[in-house]
Amino acid sequence: MNDDYLAQLFKHNNWANHQIIRACMTLTDEQLDAAPVSATMGTIRETLQHFVRSQHGYLSILTVPVEERVRIEPEFAELEAAAAKSGAGLLALIRGETAGMPAPLKTRDGYAVEPSVVLNQVINHATEHREQIKSMLTALGATPPDIDGWDFGLAVGALRKLEVEGERS
Repeated sequence: MNDDYLAQLFKHNNWANHQIIRACMTLTDEQLDAAPVSATMGTIRETLQHFVRSQHGYLSILTVPVEERVRIEPEFAELEAAAAKSGAGLLALIRGETAGMPAPLKTRDGYAVEPSVVLNQVINHATEHREQIKSMLTALGATPPDIDGWDFGLAVGALRKLEVEGERS
């Protein structure tokens, strides 16, 4: 059993981000920019750009002094690469492969924050927005990707059907 559970949470987050971005890459501009019919923060395009930009920001809070942080504004075609880059950075950080900033960290708006709060926000924020996008996809008549923990387990072989005694597969 893999006991690096925190890394697995971030691997799932990276995988789910990739799946939702890839699903949205097939949409037309009209679909990407359609006014949402549910309680969301904006269009699919705006929501994707927001959560990818935010993930970069969370990594920056954890690794870059506040006065050196740079805000990114990725174009739609750059979202997948931007999400992969910040996702890999977060995964490396929680695995201890890169150095983070000493706690407490500082936000741009004058708060001291513990790393655990930022890490919780990374996961919760992306999950909320992926679900909003799935809702918007459904409203457009598109089938959203299956991206929950069970689906990730199946995709990476961490969830598999047991053979029943006496049965052959």
